This record gives sequence, structure tokens and C-alpha cells, in this order.
Amino acid sequence: MDINFGQGLTDVFRQLALFVPRLIAFIVILVIGWLIAKGLEKVADKILERVGFDRAVQRSGMGRVMERSRYDASTLVARIIFYAIILVTLQIAFSVFGPNPISALLTAVVGWLPRAIVAIIIVVVAGAIAAAVRDLLNGMLGGLSYGRWIATAAAVFIWALGIIAALNQIGVATTVTTPVLITVLATIGAILAIGVGGGMVRPMQDRWDRWLARMESQAPQARAQAEAYQRGREDARRMAPETEAARAPETAGAPPRAEQAGELGGTAPSGQSMPPSGQAMPPGESMPSGQPMPPGQPMDPGRPTGQGPTGRTGEDGPRTEGGPRGGLGPDPGRDV
Repeated sequence: MDINFGQGLTDVFRQLALFVPRLIAFIVILVIGWLIAKGLEKVADKILERVGFDRAVQRSGMGRVMERSRYDASTLVARIIFYAIILVTLQIAFSVFGPNPISALLTAVVGWLPRAIVAIIIVVVAGAIAAAVRDLLNGMLGGLSYGRWIATAAAVFIWALGIIAALNQIGVATTVTTPVLITVLATIGAILAIGVGGGMVRPMQDRWDRWLARMESQAPQARAQAEAYQRGREDARRMAPETEAARAPETAGAPPRAEQAGELGGTAPSGQSMPPSGQAMPPGESMPSGQPMPPGQPMDPGRPTGQGPTGRTGEDGPRTEGGPRGGLGPDPGRDV
């Protein structure tokens, strides 16, 4: 059997000559795609921050979900765009080698990515609309007995529509969400058509009369509350700069509090120490101004307790007959 080594080497070099340009093209496509992805990521992040995408996510109620994430909403969407472009780049790069399973898989994933992005946008927009409607109805109907219920029901309904639309967009559980939506809408329509307009005409008429009368009686209150709510928001928005300007000097130049003398050391304000409880003040010394007497200490240390200033028992000495207190005899100005 003859072996043609020359033909084999020729085939090997021919395969290498065909593969090397494809490999170079693959690497070049990856580098160019990575650069484009990084540039579009930065541009998308700046544009989303400029249009207030983060504020819309916070208002939609999804801000609590992203509190533990290290990315904010705009950065997360920008990263998704980056990886989407990388997937497109990989799809194009692998296509230079001809049909292969990796290229087919990447083609399917790339075809699904736009649907995922649209679904995310639908959920964010639906959440923002639901939060705005709930705040608006709470502000306008918060004083009514059914105001909070109406606001919550409207927000839940909008959220449900947004989630169902997002699931239908990405093609997840469409066999479940679509019949559920149709069933809910059909049930509401049947209740309104049969219950309200059919056999429950008279009871519903009575209820509608009461509801309409209550709503009519509460309409001025709701209107006044909505106007007060708007005025309060305008006043708060107008007073915010003045409040911040008035608060800044107080926090910056507040003087330190003076320590009260004697609070911790137990000394008098003048620096004199107080005698222990039950001990008389030394002769010739007076109590410091503003200092209370210690418990159990007499007023005059040289006079026994219960003796007046005349040395006699009693407040000012015993009263003698025909004379003033102190026993000094009759009054000189009085005829005996």
C-alpha cells in the first residue's frame, strides 16, 4: 500500500491556511465587539441617569428590591446592554467558522434578549404608573372611607396588567397568564352585566343611591383635601430652601453648653464646700447665695433649738402682762 505523505502534508497546510484567517477574524471581531459594548454601556448609563430612570424605578416600588444590589437601576440596564452586545459579538464571531451548535445557541439567545429588555421596561413603567396612581388616589380620596381601598385596588390591577404583559412578551407561561387575564376580565364583565343590570336591579339601585349620596356628600371634603394636599406640597417645596439655610448656621456655629457648677462635684457655686448634714456652719460665715440649707442644720449655731433671740424659751420670749414680748416691762408710750 502506497502512502502519499506529500498529499497529507498538503492537506494539513491547506486546512491551516483556511483556519488561521478565520481565527484572526474571530479575535478581531471579539476585540471590536468588546470595545463597542463598553462604549455603549457608558453611553446608556449616562442617558438613563439623565432621563431620570433611577427615580422612576424608586417611585415604582422596585427600589426596595435593588437596595441590596451593588448596582443601581441605570447601571444594571447598562450592564445588560453590555452583555447583550457581547452575545451578539460572539454570535458573529463563531459564524466565521461556519454552521456549528454554539452559533445556533447564541442565535436563539440573541433573538430572545430584545424581548427580555422590553419586558423589563414594561414592568418598570407599570410599577411607576401604579405608584403614581396610588399616591394620587390616596391624596384625593384619603379622607373617604373607601379611598385607600380604591387606591390599593387600582395599583394592584395596574401591576397585574404589567406583569402579565411582561410574561407574554418573553413567552413565559403564556398558556397560564393569558387564560387567567381573560377569565378575570370576563368575570368582572359578567358581574357587571348580570348582577348590576339583571336580577339585582332593585337592591343594587338602593345601594347605588346610598353610595352616590355618600359620594356626593363627601365630594366637597375630598376636593378640599386634594386642594390642601397640593397646597401643602407647594408650601413644603417653597420652604425647603429657607429651612435648610436657617438650619445650616445653627449646626455650624452652635456654642457649647456651659456646665453647671456643683452638678457632679457637690461644691457650692463660689467654690466653698458645704458642711456635712447635721453640722452647724462656722461662726461668722454665711450661706452662699442660692445654696439650700443642709437638712437638720439650725439657723443660728449659738442658739439652742427652740430658744428665741432673747435667750428665753419660745419664739421671741414669753409675753408679760401689760407689756410687749420679751418681758421688758410696760410700754413707755402707754399710760399705766
